[in-house]
Amino acid sequence: MAAKGKLWYLNNLIHPEHLRAASFKRLWLQLIAVFFLFSVVGFVVDLVEAKGQMQYAVVLAVATISGLNAMLWIIVLARLSKILVLPLIALQFFLGPIDTGIANWMIGAFNLQPVPSDRGIDFAAIGILSVLILSYVFFVIYLRGSGMESFRMRNELAHAQEVQQVILPESRLALPGLVVESEYRPAREVGGDFFQMIPHRTDGSLLIVAGDVAGKGLKAGMMVALLVGAIRTAAQYVPDPTAVLSALNLLLVGRSDAQATCLALRIAKDGAVTLANAGHIAPYLNGEPLPMEGALPLGMIESAEFSVMHFRLNDGDRLMLMSDGVAEATDDDGQLFGFERVHQLLRTANSAAEVASAAQMFGQEDDISVISITRTAVPGSAGDGRATIK
Repeated sequence: MAAKGKLWYLNNLIHPEHLRAASFKRLWLQLIAVFFLFSVVGFVVDLVEAKGQMQYAVVLAVATISGLNAMLWIIVLARLSKILVLPLIALQFFLGPIDTGIANWMIGAFNLQPVPSDRGIDFAAIGILSVLILSYVFFVIYLRGSGMESFRMRNELAHAQEVQQVILPESRLALPGLVVESEYRPAREVGGDFFQMIPHRTDGSLLIVAGDVAGKGLKAGMMVALLVGAIRTAAQYVPDPTAVLSALNLLLVGRSDAQATCLALRIAKDGAVTLANAGHIAPYLNGEPLPMEGALPLGMIESAEFSVMHFRLNDGDRLMLMSDGVAEATDDDGQLFGFERVHQLLRTANSAAEVASAAQMFGQEDDISVISITRTAVPGSAGDGRATIK
Protein backbone atom coordinates (compact mmCIF):
# COMPACT_ATOMS: atom_id res chain seq x y z
CA MET A 1 0.00 0.00 0.00
CA ALA A 2 2.79 2.42 0.92
CA ALA A 3 4.63 1.78 -2.35
CA LYS A 4 1.45 2.37 -4.36
CA GLY A 5 0.84 5.54 -2.37
CA LYS A 6 4.29 6.89 -3.24
CA LEU A 7 3.82 6.15 -6.93
CA TRP A 8 0.43 7.87 -6.86
CA TYR A 9 1.96 10.91 -5.17
CA LEU A 10 4.85 11.24 -7.63
CA ASN A 11 2.58 10.66 -10.61
CA ASN A 12 0.08 13.33 -9.54
CA LEU A 13 2.69 16.01 -8.91
CA ILE A 14 2.58 16.66 -12.66
CA HIS A 15 -1.23 16.75 -12.90
CA PRO A 16 -2.57 20.32 -12.40
CA GLU A 17 -6.08 18.96 -11.70
CA HIS A 18 -4.86 17.16 -8.58
CA LEU A 19 -2.85 20.17 -7.40
CA ARG A 20 -5.69 22.64 -7.97
CA ALA A 21 -8.04 20.44 -5.95
CA ALA A 22 -5.62 20.14 -3.04
CA SER A 23 -6.24 22.25 0.06
CA PHE A 24 -3.47 24.59 1.21
CA LYS A 25 -2.96 22.39 4.28
CA ARG A 26 -2.01 19.54 1.99
CA LEU A 27 -0.20 21.76 -0.48
CA TRP A 28 2.39 23.18 1.91
CA LEU A 29 3.51 19.67 2.90
CA GLN A 30 4.04 18.90 -0.76
CA LEU A 31 5.92 22.17 -1.22
CA ILE A 32 8.36 21.40 1.60
CA ALA A 33 8.92 17.84 0.39
CA VAL A 34 9.54 19.08 -3.15
CA PHE A 35 11.87 21.84 -1.89
CA PHE A 36 14.16 19.40 -0.11
CA LEU A 37 13.97 16.87 -2.95
CA PHE A 38 15.18 19.36 -5.57
CA SER A 39 17.64 21.20 -3.32
CA VAL A 40 19.87 18.16 -3.80
CA VAL A 41 20.84 19.78 -7.14
CA GLY A 42 23.10 22.28 -5.30
CA PHE A 43 25.12 19.53 -3.65
CA VAL A 44 25.33 17.51 -6.87
CA VAL A 45 26.69 20.57 -8.73
CA ASP A 46 29.39 20.92 -6.06
CA LEU A 47 30.39 17.26 -6.46
CA VAL A 48 30.28 17.06 -10.26
CA GLU A 49 31.45 20.49 -11.41
CA ALA A 50 33.53 21.81 -8.51
CA LYS A 51 34.89 18.50 -7.21
CA GLY A 52 33.78 19.49 -3.70
CA GLN A 53 35.69 22.79 -3.66
CA MET A 54 32.66 25.10 -3.84
CA GLN A 55 32.23 27.33 -0.79
CA TYR A 56 29.71 26.02 1.73
CA ALA A 57 27.56 29.16 1.57
CA VAL A 58 27.49 29.03 -2.24
CA VAL A 59 26.46 25.36 -2.20
CA LEU A 60 23.59 26.16 0.17
CA ALA A 61 22.55 29.14 -1.98
CA VAL A 62 22.42 27.04 -5.17
CA ALA A 63 20.52 24.31 -3.29
CA THR A 64 18.01 26.91 -2.03
CA ILE A 65 17.47 28.36 -5.50
CA SER A 66 16.88 24.87 -6.93
CA GLY A 67 14.37 24.04 -4.20
CA LEU A 68 12.54 27.36 -4.58
CA ASN A 69 12.36 26.87 -8.34
CA ALA A 70 10.68 23.48 -7.85
CA MET A 71 8.25 25.00 -5.34
CA LEU A 72 7.39 27.73 -7.85
CA TRP A 73 6.32 25.09 -10.35
CA ILE A 74 3.91 23.58 -7.81
CA ILE A 75 2.49 27.00 -6.86
CA VAL A 76 1.89 27.98 -10.49
CA LEU A 77 0.23 24.66 -11.34
CA ALA A 78 -1.85 24.63 -8.16
CA ARG A 79 -2.99 28.21 -7.67
CA LEU A 80 -2.04 30.52 -10.55
CA SER A 81 -3.02 30.88 -14.19
CA LYS A 82 -1.77 28.21 -16.57
CA ILE A 83 -0.39 30.92 -18.86
CA LEU A 84 2.35 31.53 -16.28
CA VAL A 85 3.83 28.14 -17.17
CA LEU A 86 5.36 29.75 -20.29
CA PRO A 87 7.51 32.34 -18.45
CA LEU A 88 8.32 29.64 -15.90
CA ILE A 89 9.73 27.48 -18.69
CA ALA A 90 11.74 30.46 -19.95
CA LEU A 91 13.11 30.98 -16.43
CA GLN A 92 14.78 27.58 -16.52
CA PHE A 93 17.23 28.81 -19.17
CA PHE A 94 18.40 31.59 -16.84
CA LEU A 95 18.87 29.52 -13.69
CA GLY A 96 22.52 28.77 -14.54
CA PRO A 97 23.49 32.45 -14.99
CA ILE A 98 21.49 33.35 -11.87
CA ASP A 99 23.36 30.75 -9.81
CA THR A 100 26.69 31.96 -11.19
CA GLY A 101 25.89 35.61 -10.53
CA ILE A 102 24.82 34.97 -6.94
CA ALA A 103 27.89 32.77 -6.33
CA ASN A 104 30.29 35.45 -7.65
CA TRP A 105 28.59 38.14 -5.56
CA MET A 106 28.78 36.05 -2.37
CA ILE A 107 32.45 35.21 -2.96
CA GLY A 108 33.34 38.88 -3.50
CA ALA A 109 31.13 40.32 -0.77
CA PHE A 110 32.21 37.90 1.96
CA ASN A 111 35.71 37.06 0.66
CA LEU A 112 34.91 33.34 0.59
CA GLN A 113 37.76 30.92 -0.04
CA PRO A 114 37.61 27.55 -1.86
CA VAL A 115 37.01 24.52 0.36
CA PRO A 116 39.52 21.65 0.47
CA SER A 117 38.27 18.93 -1.85
CA ASP A 118 38.02 16.14 0.72
CA ARG A 119 36.10 18.29 3.19
CA GLY A 120 33.85 19.62 0.41
CA ILE A 121 33.00 16.14 -0.81
CA ASP A 122 32.08 15.10 2.74
CA PHE A 123 29.91 18.21 3.09
CA ALA A 124 28.12 17.56 -0.20
CA ALA A 125 27.55 13.88 0.65
CA ILE A 126 26.13 14.76 4.07
CA GLY A 127 23.98 17.46 2.44
CA ILE A 128 22.55 15.07 -0.15
CA LEU A 129 21.70 12.50 2.50
CA SER A 130 20.15 15.15 4.77
CA VAL A 131 17.86 16.77 2.20
CA LEU A 132 16.71 13.39 0.88
CA ILE A 133 15.84 12.27 4.42
CA LEU A 134 13.96 15.52 5.08
CA SER A 135 12.10 15.19 1.78
CA TYR A 136 11.14 11.63 2.66
CA VAL A 137 9.97 12.68 6.16
CA PHE A 138 7.60 15.33 4.80
CA PHE A 139 6.49 12.95 2.08
CA VAL A 140 5.55 10.34 4.73
CA ILE A 141 3.76 12.99 6.82
CA TYR A 142 1.74 13.89 3.75
CA LEU A 143 0.87 10.28 2.97
CA ARG A 144 -0.08 9.40 6.55
CA GLY A 145 -2.28 12.45 6.77
CA SER A 146 -4.52 13.85 4.09
CA GLY A 147 -2.47 12.18 1.36
CA MET A 148 -3.67 8.71 2.29
CA GLU A 149 -7.22 10.05 2.41
CA SER A 150 -6.82 11.36 -1.13
CA PHE A 151 -5.29 8.06 -2.19
CA ARG A 152 -8.26 6.16 -0.77
CA MET A 153 -10.65 8.51 -2.55
CA ARG A 154 -8.89 7.90 -5.84
CA ASN A 155 -9.04 4.18 -5.21
CA GLU A 156 -12.77 4.46 -4.57
CA LEU A 157 -13.20 6.51 -7.74
CA ALA A 158 -11.27 3.88 -9.68
CA HIS A 159 -13.50 1.12 -8.32
CA ALA A 160 -16.62 3.17 -9.09
CA GLN A 161 -15.33 3.69 -12.62
CA GLU A 162 -14.88 -0.05 -13.01
CA VAL A 163 -18.44 -0.63 -11.77
CA GLN A 164 -19.78 1.84 -14.32
CA GLN A 165 -17.89 0.14 -17.12
CA VAL A 166 -19.47 -3.16 -16.12
CA ILE A 167 -23.05 -1.86 -15.96
CA LEU A 168 -22.86 0.04 -19.25
CA PRO A 169 -24.50 -1.91 -22.08
CA GLU A 170 -22.69 -2.80 -25.29
CA SER A 171 -22.18 0.16 -27.61
CA ARG A 172 -24.07 -1.58 -30.43
CA LEU A 173 -27.21 -3.70 -30.21
CA ALA A 174 -28.85 -5.30 -33.26
CA LEU A 175 -32.37 -6.74 -33.06
CA PRO A 176 -34.89 -7.67 -35.73
CA GLY A 177 -36.02 -4.30 -37.10
CA LEU A 178 -33.72 -2.20 -34.87
CA VAL A 179 -30.10 -1.12 -34.71
CA VAL A 180 -29.08 0.74 -31.54
CA GLU A 181 -25.75 2.51 -31.12
CA SER A 182 -24.59 4.31 -27.98
CA GLU A 183 -21.70 6.58 -27.01
CA TYR A 184 -20.74 7.55 -23.46
CA ARG A 185 -18.06 10.18 -22.75
CA PRO A 186 -17.84 10.95 -19.00
CA ALA A 187 -16.40 14.36 -18.08
CA ARG A 188 -14.68 12.91 -14.99
CA GLU A 189 -13.49 9.55 -13.74
CA VAL A 190 -17.05 8.74 -12.63
CA GLY A 191 -19.99 9.99 -14.66
CA GLY A 192 -23.56 10.84 -13.74
CA ASP A 193 -25.22 9.79 -17.01
CA PHE A 194 -26.75 6.35 -17.26
CA PHE A 195 -28.66 4.25 -19.78
CA GLN A 196 -29.84 0.69 -20.19
CA MET A 197 -31.12 -1.23 -23.21
CA ILE A 198 -33.15 -4.30 -22.25
CA PRO A 199 -34.73 -6.53 -24.93
CA HIS A 200 -37.82 -8.50 -23.95
CA ARG A 201 -37.24 -12.22 -24.37
CA THR A 202 -40.74 -13.14 -25.55
CA ASP A 203 -42.51 -10.28 -27.36
CA GLY A 204 -39.46 -8.87 -29.20
CA SER A 205 -39.81 -5.36 -27.72
CA LEU A 206 -36.95 -3.22 -26.48
CA LEU A 207 -36.92 -1.07 -23.33
CA ILE A 208 -34.45 1.84 -23.25
CA VAL A 209 -33.97 3.98 -20.15
CA ALA A 210 -31.60 6.97 -20.14
CA GLY A 211 -30.99 9.66 -17.57
CA ASP A 212 -28.70 12.07 -15.82
CA VAL A 213 -28.15 12.13 -12.05
CA ALA A 214 -27.79 15.50 -10.32
CA GLY A 215 -24.27 16.18 -9.09
CA LYS A 216 -20.90 14.75 -10.04
CA GLY A 217 -18.17 12.50 -8.76
CA LEU A 218 -18.36 9.46 -6.53
CA LYS A 219 -21.79 10.22 -5.06
CA ALA A 220 -23.34 10.55 -8.52
CA GLY A 221 -21.58 7.35 -9.61
CA MET A 222 -23.02 5.39 -6.70
CA MET A 223 -26.49 6.77 -7.46
CA VAL A 224 -26.10 5.63 -11.06
CA ALA A 225 -25.31 2.09 -9.89
CA LEU A 226 -28.39 2.14 -7.65
CA LEU A 227 -30.66 3.33 -10.46
CA VAL A 228 -29.33 0.83 -12.98
CA GLY A 229 -30.05 -2.02 -10.56
CA ALA A 230 -33.58 -0.69 -10.04
CA ILE A 231 -34.13 -0.36 -13.80
CA ARG A 232 -33.18 -3.95 -14.48
CA THR A 233 -35.33 -5.18 -11.61
CA ALA A 234 -38.37 -3.17 -12.71
CA ALA A 235 -37.95 -4.28 -16.33
CA GLN A 236 -38.28 -7.93 -15.30
CA TYR A 237 -41.77 -7.43 -13.90
CA VAL A 238 -43.42 -4.44 -15.62
CA PRO A 239 -41.48 -3.29 -18.73
CA ASP A 240 -43.74 -0.26 -19.15
CA PRO A 241 -41.96 3.13 -19.42
CA THR A 242 -44.31 4.91 -17.01
CA ALA A 243 -44.10 2.11 -14.46
CA VAL A 244 -40.31 2.10 -14.66
CA LEU A 245 -40.12 5.85 -14.07
CA SER A 246 -42.54 5.57 -11.15
CA ALA A 247 -40.39 2.90 -9.54
CA LEU A 248 -37.26 5.02 -9.96
CA ASN A 249 -39.03 8.08 -8.62
CA LEU A 250 -40.12 6.28 -5.44
CA LEU A 251 -36.54 5.07 -5.01
CA LEU A 252 -35.19 8.64 -5.02
CA VAL A 253 -37.93 10.49 -3.13
CA GLY A 254 -36.83 11.27 0.41
CA ARG A 255 -33.12 10.89 -0.32
CA SER A 256 -31.09 14.03 0.25
CA ASP A 257 -30.05 15.72 -3.02
CA ALA A 258 -31.09 12.67 -5.05
CA GLN A 259 -32.70 13.85 -8.27
CA ALA A 260 -32.31 12.73 -11.85
CA THR A 261 -33.75 13.55 -15.22
CA CYS A 262 -34.81 10.40 -17.01
CA LEU A 263 -36.75 9.06 -19.96
CA ALA A 264 -37.94 5.56 -20.72
CA LEU A 265 -39.23 4.24 -24.01
CA ARG A 266 -40.51 0.88 -25.16
CA ILE A 267 -40.29 -0.02 -28.84
CA ALA A 268 -42.60 -2.85 -29.85
CA LYS A 269 -41.68 -5.37 -32.52
CA ASP A 270 -43.90 -3.56 -35.04
CA GLY A 271 -42.20 -0.18 -34.37
CA ALA A 272 -44.84 1.26 -32.03
CA VAL A 273 -43.18 3.44 -29.38
CA THR A 274 -44.32 4.45 -25.90
CA LEU A 275 -42.17 7.21 -24.47
CA ALA A 276 -42.32 8.60 -20.90
CA ASN A 277 -40.17 11.51 -19.81
CA ALA A 278 -39.21 13.01 -16.44
CA GLY A 279 -37.40 16.25 -17.16
CA HIS A 280 -34.90 14.80 -19.66
CA ILE A 281 -34.07 16.33 -23.04
CA ALA A 282 -36.70 15.30 -25.57
CA PRO A 283 -35.47 12.83 -28.20
CA TYR A 284 -35.03 13.83 -31.84
CA LEU A 285 -36.94 11.92 -34.50
CA ASN A 286 -35.29 12.19 -37.92
CA GLY A 287 -33.46 15.31 -36.76
CA GLU A 288 -36.49 17.08 -35.28
CA PRO A 289 -37.20 17.35 -31.51
CA LEU A 290 -40.32 15.55 -30.34
CA PRO A 291 -42.94 17.99 -28.95
CA MET A 292 -42.99 16.68 -25.39
CA GLU A 293 -44.57 18.50 -22.49
CA GLY A 294 -42.40 19.38 -19.52
CA ALA A 295 -42.25 17.22 -16.39
CA LEU A 296 -40.40 17.26 -13.08
CA PRO A 297 -37.21 15.21 -12.67
CA LEU A 298 -37.27 12.05 -10.60
CA GLY A 299 -37.00 12.40 -6.83
CA MET A 300 -38.85 15.72 -6.51
CA ILE A 301 -42.31 14.61 -5.37
CA GLU A 302 -43.83 11.22 -4.61
CA SER A 303 -46.89 11.56 -6.87
CA ALA A 304 -44.98 12.67 -9.95
CA GLU A 305 -46.65 12.74 -13.37
CA PHE A 306 -44.63 12.13 -16.51
CA SER A 307 -44.95 13.31 -20.09
CA VAL A 308 -46.10 10.43 -22.28
CA MET A 309 -46.12 10.09 -26.07
CA HIS A 310 -47.10 7.34 -28.51
CA PHE A 311 -45.78 7.17 -32.05
CA ARG A 312 -44.41 4.69 -34.56
CA LEU A 313 -40.98 4.18 -36.08
CA ASN A 314 -41.16 3.47 -39.79
CA ASP A 315 -38.44 1.85 -41.88
CA GLY A 316 -35.41 4.17 -42.02
CA ASP A 317 -36.53 6.37 -39.11
CA ARG A 318 -33.84 7.37 -36.63
CA LEU A 319 -34.53 8.32 -33.02
CA MET A 320 -31.70 10.13 -31.22
CA LEU A 321 -31.50 10.37 -27.41
CA MET A 322 -28.89 12.51 -25.69
CA SER A 323 -27.98 14.02 -22.33
CA ASP A 324 -27.65 17.75 -21.70
CA GLY A 325 -23.87 17.41 -21.89
CA VAL A 326 -24.19 17.77 -25.67
CA ALA A 327 -26.04 21.09 -25.69
CA GLU A 328 -24.07 22.39 -22.69
CA ALA A 329 -20.64 21.86 -24.27
CA THR A 330 -18.77 25.18 -24.03
CA ASP A 331 -15.88 26.50 -26.12
CA ASP A 332 -12.94 28.61 -24.91
CA ASP A 333 -14.92 31.82 -25.46
CA GLY A 334 -17.74 30.66 -23.19
CA GLN A 335 -20.22 29.98 -26.00
CA LEU A 336 -22.59 27.04 -25.60
CA PHE A 337 -22.94 24.38 -28.25
CA GLY A 338 -26.66 24.96 -27.83
CA PHE A 339 -29.77 23.33 -29.21
CA GLU A 340 -29.57 25.18 -32.51
CA ARG A 341 -26.21 23.56 -33.26
CA VAL A 342 -27.62 20.22 -32.09
CA HIS A 343 -30.49 20.66 -34.55
CA GLN A 344 -28.10 21.47 -37.41
CA LEU A 345 -25.76 18.62 -36.47
CA LEU A 346 -28.52 16.03 -36.55
CA ARG A 347 -29.31 16.91 -40.16
CA THR A 348 -25.97 15.43 -41.23
CA ALA A 349 -24.78 13.19 -38.37
CA ASN A 350 -25.28 9.50 -39.09
CA SER A 351 -24.27 8.01 -35.75
CA ALA A 352 -24.18 8.55 -32.01
CA ALA A 353 -20.39 8.74 -32.16
CA GLU A 354 -20.51 11.71 -34.56
CA VAL A 355 -22.81 13.66 -32.23
CA ALA A 356 -20.75 12.86 -29.13
CA SER A 357 -17.46 13.71 -30.85
CA ALA A 358 -18.78 17.03 -32.17
CA ALA A 359 -19.85 18.14 -28.69
CA GLN A 360 -16.65 16.85 -27.08
CA MET A 361 -14.41 18.67 -29.58
CA PHE A 362 -16.42 21.87 -29.11
CA GLY A 363 -15.60 21.82 -25.39
CA GLN A 364 -16.91 19.14 -23.03
CA GLU A 365 -18.18 20.42 -19.67
CA ASP A 366 -20.47 17.61 -18.54
CA ASP A 367 -20.99 13.92 -19.22
CA ILE A 368 -22.02 13.22 -22.81
CA SER A 369 -24.22 10.26 -23.68
CA VAL A 370 -25.92 9.70 -27.03
CA ILE A 371 -28.13 6.81 -28.17
CA SER A 372 -29.10 6.33 -31.82
CA ILE A 373 -32.04 4.03 -32.64
CA THR A 374 -32.60 3.18 -36.31
CA ARG A 375 -35.61 1.28 -37.62
CA THR A 376 -34.62 -1.21 -40.29
CA ALA A 377 -36.84 -2.95 -42.81
CA VAL A 378 -39.15 -5.55 -41.30
CA PRO A 379 -41.64 -7.49 -43.45
CA GLY A 380 -45.16 -6.31 -42.75
CA SER A 381 -44.22 -3.15 -40.81
CA ALA A 382 -46.26 -0.01 -41.40
CA GLY A 383 -47.07 3.31 -39.80
CA ASP A 384 -47.40 7.02 -40.52
CA GLY A 385 -44.70 8.17 -38.09
CA ARG A 386 -46.92 10.86 -36.55
CA ALA A 387 -46.43 11.47 -32.82
CA THR A 388 -49.37 12.05 -30.51
CA ILE A 389 -49.21 13.19 -26.90
CA LYS A 390 -51.15 11.21 -24.37
